Formats: sequence, C-alpha cells, structure tokens
Amino acid sequence: MSSVQHTLLAANEASEHRPLIITLFALFVLATLGITVWAGRQTKDAADFYAGGRQFSAFQNGLAVSGDYMSAASFLGIAGAIALFGYDGFLYSIGFLVAWLVALLLVAEPLRNSGRYTMGDVLAYRMRQRPVRTAAGTSTIVVSIFYLLAQMAGAGVLVSLLLGITSDAGKILIVALVGLLMVVYVSIGGMKGTTWVQMVKAVLLIGGTLLITFLVLLKFNFNISDLLGTAAENSGKGAAFLEPGLQYGMTGTSKLDFVSLGIALVLGTAGLPHILIRFYTVPDAKAARKSVNWAIGIIGGFYLMTIALGFGAAALISQDEIIASNPSGNTAAPLLALHLGGVDSTWGAILLATISAVAFATILAVVAGLTLASSSSFAHDIYANVIRKGKASGAEEVRAARWATVLIGVVSIGLGALARDLNVAGLVALAFAVAASANLPTILYSLFWKRFTTQGALWSIYGGLIVAVGLVLFSPVVSGDPKAMFPEVDFAWFPLKNPGIISIPFGFLMGWLGTVLSKEEPDAKKYAELEVRSLTGTGAH
Repeated sequence: MSSVQHTLLAANEASEHRPLIITLFALFVLATLGITVWAGRQTKDAADFYAGGRQFSAFQNGLAVSGDYMSAASFLGIAGAIALFGYDGFLYSIGFLVAWLVALLLVAEPLRNSGRYTMGDVLAYRMRQRPVRTAAGTSTIVVSIFYLLAQMAGAGVLVSLLLGITSDAGKILIVALVGLLMVVYVSIGGMKGTTWVQMVKAVLLIGGTLLITFLVLLKFNFNISDLLGTAAENSGKGAAFLEPGLQYGMTGTSKLDFVSLGIALVLGTAGLPHILIRFYTVPDAKAARKSVNWAIGIIGGFYLMTIALGFGAAALISQDEIIASNPSGNTAAPLLALHLGGVDSTWGAILLATISAVAFATILAVVAGLTLASSSSFAHDIYANVIRKGKASGAEEVRAARWATVLIGVVSIGLGALARDLNVAGLVALAFAVAASANLPTILYSLFWKRFTTQGALWSIYGGLIVAVGLVLFSPVVSGDPKAMFPEVDFAWFPLKNPGIISIPFGFLMGWLGTVLSKEEPDAKKYAELEVRSLTGTGAH
C-alpha cells in the first residue's frame, strides 16, 4: 500500500469513527469549561484574576507550569521534527529542557519576590513607571501573540486531520473556534481557572505520552537500538538520520541557524511572559523555586519520551505519509497513535482520537495561559498604570483585561490562519527568540545592575523587540520558502529562520548602551530596596 493510500485510509478511519472523536473532544471541552466556571465563581478580586489568590502549592504550580510549557510545539512539533530530521529534530527537546536551568538559577525567586502580577511590576519598581510599563506591556503582548501563532496552527492541523477537513476555509474556521474557546476560558476563569485547566492537561499529556512510549517500545521489544535502527532505515536517509547535520548541517547558513535556534531556546524561557506570571501564583519565593524543580522533573521526563514519539513515527510511518498529512510533520504523533492501534482497526481510531484529544487539551491550556499573560499585562501595566495613572480600581482592571482578551483573540485567529502550514516547534522558537531579545536583558539588568536606568530599559525592550520581529518578517519563515506564510512572494533578505543569534546580543547591547548614554541618575536607594526584596522576600506581595 502506498503512503498516500495509508494517509487516505487514516482519514477514512477517522471518518468512520467521527462520532467517537467528536464525543472525546466534546467531553474534554465541557470538563474544562466546567472547571473554568467553577474557578470563575471563586474569582473575587484582581489578585484572584491575575495570580489565583497566590494559593497554589509548589507541586500544583509545578504541574501547571508544565502544562503551560508543554505546548503544541512539544507534542506535535517536536515529534514531527524528529520524525523528519532525526537527530537535528531532537535539538528542540534539549533546548526547551536546558532553558529551565536559566529560569531556576536567575529568575524564579527574584521575580516572585520583586513583582506583584506582571513583568512590568519588577521594572517599574526602580524606574519611571509609565514609559517602562508601556514597553513591558507591548513586549508581553508581542511575544504572547508569536507563541499563540504556534498553538493556533497546531489546532488547525490537528482537528483538520481528525475531521477530514481539507479546505482552507475549514481550517481557518477551526482556528477561530479555538480562539473563541480561549477567550471564554480567560474571561470567565482568570488565573484560577487557567491553572486548574493546565494541571488537568499536564496529567493527560504525560499519561498519553507514557502510553504511546510504552506501545512503541513494546513494538521493538524495549530495544531502543532496534527502534533507532529501524527509524534510520525507514527514513530513507540511513545512518545520517541519527547524526547531526540532516537539517542544520548542509550549508554554512543552516549551521548558523542551528546556533541561533539553540541560543533562542536556552535563553527564551526566562523571558516568556506566560511562564513568568506563574511565579506569582505561589505564596512565596521558596514555593516558586520548588515549583520550578517540580516542573524540571515533569518536563524532563516528557522530553525524554519525545524520542519514542519522533523516532517511533519515523520507524513505523513512511516519510511520504507524514509529509502528505502535513508538510512540516505536525501530525506525526497522532498518525503514530493510529498505526500503533492498527490503521484499519477500531483500536487505532480510539488511540488516534484519545491522543488527538490530549493534544487539543494541550493547545487549549497553553492558549489560555498566553492570553491571560498578555491581557493581564495590558490591563495592569498599560490601562491601570499608564492610561489611568494608577487610579483604576481592581474591578476596572479585570474588566479591561477581559476586553483585551477579546482583542488578542481576534488578532491571534487572523495570524494563526496564515501560519497553519508552518512547523509549530519552529514558530515557538521564534517566540523564544523575541522573549530572549526584549524581555530577558531588561529583567536581568534590572535585578542585578545597580546603574541600569529607564532609558536602558526602553532601549533594551524596544531595540530587542524591533530587531527580532523585523528579522523574522524578512526571513524565510514569512516569504521566499515553500513552507512560508506567504510562499508565493519573496522579500526574505535575512537568511536565517531564527533571529536569536543577532537579536539577543543586540537586546543586551542596547540595554547597556542606553544606560551608559543616559543622563538619568539611578536611584541607589530604590536599587538597594529591590536587591533586599529580590533576595529575601522582605516586603513581597
């Protein structure tokens, strides 16, 4: 049977068992909506909406952080990247995991001690409120929208596979549906609802991945060497499939892209707004540190299992079938589930539906976290402290956050529709690059450099943001490539697909340069207060 016939058979199986698939999806959506409504009733004030009342334990927050972090990129994108490019695809798993050490060692405790609801709180403590909060809010929204693109693209691909939708209009409709759900989750549930949805999703994702890993290893009698050997042989690329260079070693440009991607992945996590706000949901800095330890354990276990997901797909499914289903390999994990259960069997359809429902759960939970981060930053930093100059009540802030959620949802739906054929792991890597270019330099300088000024913060955020986004716009991700957002045109003069190698050092350089050239005298007393608070938690909210 040809690979295309296999794909058609998979679609037919999904079609025959569509009532089962729709039922599983509906059950999950209804269950999470129930959790959201329940949590929404307990949301009494702004602290509840933004930080869940700071009532979550270290383990609960660690589980929620894992749920927030293990996105569609982790489950769909990495499996696809490994299935198509072998060793080079596994770089995403390593980069995403190592990044947590940076977050643990440099950011988690000081941030929890220094801020209240958003990244802007930390920056505004020792600098001029309005310009810094405007910059922090802008950066948060841009990074979140980049990350949302990946989730929207993943949702479109996933549901299209299951429901047999091939038309562009149908895929765009699915993206719009996910956007609508995320608006409902955040508007009603706030941080409490979002956290509980993320915790449930983390358990489902780990459970689903464990099941697939077990079935893949069982297929090869728990012999990993056989699994890798079969994957290399079935890929058509032989030993090169298990060695570096298949995706990033062909030319000097691709090698440079590899370095750029690695830098962005490792440094990006510590600047991601939806991860940073999770540190405010625990009672103190000790709990923040412990929650990161829990997250590292859970996430580490998951990324180890992506070896089985990616190489299992490469071993059991032909490359042509994976590409025919989705050019970037985003459907490799659901197709693997179908093949493990049997392409022409009920069990195959049940496994496909279950794993796809878990992946959809993953997308919804991460989308809710991202939307909450960006709407919170708009309401707390821009609306309450810039537009209303600190005179807005908690209720007004929450109302502004809900309206911002709707607006961000609309923008994400539009951009997600354009990005539906891009690899979701690659899209997330772009968000990491933007976060590491604009947010990370400013956070580190603010926490650890006594001389840092408002001008330095503004130059760092806007400089890193403009260069990172600008290079992405003129890269092969947007045009000049068959898999680009606009494949029919070519205005890509920047050769790399990830701008991190240029934009991250530029963000740090601009922060330093802006401070050195500033005539502003830094407030030594304020820095001393921030230093004591960040290290000890004295006066923390």
